Amino acid sequence: MTPPKRQRRQSQEHLPPPPAPTGKQKNPERLFVVAGPDGGERDGDLDLVTLIVARADPPPSATPEQAALLRLCTAPLSVAELSAYLNLPFSMMTVVLTDMLTAGLVTARAPIVRQAVADRSILEAVMHGLQKL
Repeated sequence: MTPPKRQRRQSQEHLPPPPAPTGKQKNPERLFVVAGPDGGERDGDLDLVTLIVARADPPPSATPEQAALLRLCTAPLSVAELSAYLNLPFSMMTVVLTDMLTAGLVTARAPIVRQAVADRSILEAVMHGLQKL
């Protein structure tokens, strides 16, 4: 077995310049900057399918993430959708949303679960209505 050949290092003069930043690249912020100071209890019962609805317009003191959430939540959206729209991880969304819930800016509600079997009385009423036609 022969050892690999060593390559010579190029001088800094011959290296190509670093690529210029494009519009798609952004300067990521640390997640603890978005989350704010740690001090409050965060024991919200939020999961991926919890629906979030805004209660008011964004106040002037709102962070950019909170303002974006309030603008998006004019109609009910799940935490998973909000996480995807804002490109934030779920754990970060729960922190931001819990802070907003305690401040009264948003309302969280459980998703509407459909019953597996429809109520018999409703089915009979529909059947009788169709027979009368």
